[in-house]
Amino acid sequence: MSATDSEALIDLSGVVFSRGPNRLFNGIDLQAHRGEVVAIMGPSGTGKTTLLRLIGGQLRAHAGRVAVGGQAVDRLSRRDLYRLRRRMGVLFQSGALFTDMTCFDNVAFPLREHTGLSEALIRTVVLMKLEAVGLRGARDLYPGELSGGMSRRVSLARALALDPEIILYDEPFAGQDPISMGALMQLIRQLNDALGLTSVVVSHDVDETLRIADRAYVISGGEIIAAGTPEALRDSESRWLDQFLNALPDGPVPFHYPAPPIADDLRAEAP
Repeated sequence: MSATDSEALIDLSGVVFSRGPNRLFNGIDLQAHRGEVVAIMGPSGTGKTTLLRLIGGQLRAHAGRVAVGGQAVDRLSRRDLYRLRRRMGVLFQSGALFTDMTCFDNVAFPLREHTGLSEALIRTVVLMKLEAVGLRGARDLYPGELSGGMSRRVSLARALALDPEIILYDEPFAGQDPISMGALMQLIRQLNDALGLTSVVVSHDVDETLRIADRAYVISGGEIIAAGTPEALRDSESRWLDQFLNALPDGPVPFHYPAPPIADDLRAEAP
């Protein structure tokens, strides 16, 4: 059975969301099935990170439905929402490690906060998670002693600490050198497959993200303008999609913000 034939673990249907007068989403439909790596891409300011916050329940849609594991997120009590969040891991764009804790204690933190495991069992789990991201030997280092790529991998180990079903990645490749980026790409794909996770990756890094994604959604102007496998997106005849995927400076998306002709502005008197 393919992933798309299985249960949709994350299901957004007709989602509408605005910030003040700015409507970010105007009827978004998006699904992520068990075992998939799903990418969400689009130009800056289109609300990709906001989608992750809607899935996690930090924000509530103004219309439509956001469901995770069959549960409508916006209808859950605070206690049930916290219980649902324990099924999710989040890799924040900044990494968000506690700077005064070692790598070991950063990964141990959610286990100490949310479980009754003994310190002996916590030690075993933490070492296994750090081993999974290749950093067991760095367990006694502090975040300030890590490279950017190492910091992101420790954050991933922490996101995996509670054995979630879902991992939400917010710009996981931002600021990474090519080697670190390659390591993170491999980790995301391998961990997703080995652990049977569902991964949602928000990223501006088109080539890297499409290499590991099963399906991708491209958002612009409050709507999903393209969705499908990486191969289908690259074969699309859409000029907009071609400009976005291939980083072309000229195309349907203009470089200049709308403005009157510059000659009119230059002739106008200064206020």
